[in-house]
Amino acid sequence: MKDKKECFGIIDRVFPVGESGLREVVPECFDCVDRVECLKTALKTSEGIGYREDLLEERSSGGVMGVIRRWSEKKTLSRLREKEREKR
Repeated sequence: MKDKKECFGIIDRVFPVGESGLREVVPECFDCVDRVECLKTALKTSEGIGYREDLLEERSSGGVMGVIRRWSEKKTLSRLREKEREKR
């Protein structure tokens, strides 16, 4: 089994907030073979879940189906956050 890089799954290292105030992928990550797994892992951390919750709050609901979709996504994030708390 190969070792992961030190930055693996750390959202502020692999998807930091740039000068524009938006999150950006670090250019070195484009060549990393673990980039997809790394970003998925980072988005499952407490910080990643918070980022996803923030994005969800900024998005408009877009009608009845949008409200249902948004509610479903909030439930998913709530469950992920609970699992993250249980790990600690």
